[in-house]
Amino acid sequence: MPNPSSLYRVRIWDLPTRVFHWASALCVLGLAVTGTVGGSAMVFHFRFGYALLTLLLFRLAWGLMGGHWSRFRSFVFGPRAVFAYLRGHAPESHSVGHSPLGALSVWAMLAFLNLQVATGLISDDEISTAGPLTHLVSHAAVAFGSQYHTQLGKWILLALVLLHVAAIIYHVRRRQGLLAAMLHGDKQLPAPAEAARDDARSRMTAFLLLCLCAAAVFWLSGLAPAGL
Repeated sequence: MPNPSSLYRVRIWDLPTRVFHWASALCVLGLAVTGTVGGSAMVFHFRFGYALLTLLLFRLAWGLMGGHWSRFRSFVFGPRAVFAYLRGHAPESHSVGHSPLGALSVWAMLAFLNLQVATGLISDDEISTAGPLTHLVSHAAVAFGSQYHTQLGKWILLALVLLHVAAIIYHVRRRQGLLAAMLHGDKQLPAPAEAARDDARSRMTAFLLLCLCAAAVFWLSGLAPAGL
């Protein structure tokens, strides 16, 4: 185990990325609870859904203009890099931000969260709850969206969340500082690495971007016909 005095403390996760991570986790938890309860709780289910959509839109934009290790290009790995990591032959640089295996988890989580939210927008329980865009798509699309959202999609996300939690526990047991880094943003590394930009200017940019995403989602939510 490296001597702590010989390690380099490097900012890896900027504040906007950390806020996105924890806020998304809260939204997913809220969606799971309110979706299970149903009834009057569906009002809050939609609110959590709109909040999560705002966060996902923000993350898509932040993946292009955020801190170095939050940008999508920093965790795009080919199959060879993934297999090398699994065999323990990956270079140290592949463990600074998202590892090749961690990157696969992130891509899967982002993809299925976006799909779950998108199908929620066109879902209809044919009783009292319908997404704001159901009237803009075909009946076949509504049927597909409703079935996927309420059946297959939620189980895929549950599996991904459980895998994510298992990976966190694994890294915590190995004392790799993964969870701590997502709290304060820094990692202790054996060699110098590029630090993520995380100054007042970038944080203000992130806040304005989040506001734009929230405005877009608010506009989208208003597309629902009166009475829905």
